[in-house]
Amino acid sequence: MRSVFVFPAGERAETVASLDRHLPEQRDPWTVEGNLYIEIDDEQAGYLFSDWDPDDMAALEAAVGHHPTWAVQIDISGRIDGTTEVRQLVELLLQHGGVVTDDYSAHPWTLQEIKSGAVNDGLRFFDFRAYHELNRE
Repeated sequence: MRSVFVFPAGERAETVASLDRHLPEQRDPWTVEGNLYIEIDDEQAGYLFSDWDPDDMAALEAAVGHHPTWAVQIDISGRIDGTTEVRQLVELLLQHGGVVTDDYSAHPWTLQEIKSGAVNDGLRFFDFRAYHELNRE
């Protein structure tokens, strides 16, 4: 399972309402075709940031402008590539701003960076293929 964490601008309730509109009649988790599992993770009641590196936290806080207390966690099944599905969902969640992180780089990605194909440390957003090439022994 691969994961991305989306930190949308705006209120948590707005994000939940948007997910409810686009993925109706489901929650905890919301799913996309049984391949993406979406839920809200919370720092107080959940596990958000429990295993994050301090440098990654600092980069996230700098990108967001404050310490976020919740995120949309998207887990992607290894049965599919998932790139298209993740990008579509991230675009929906970041349409009003915010950032997203993935399992492959510590960089907090903006929607503009994702759409432009920006590269950070040799990787694009959710670039698992290049990550495995760069980390091959």
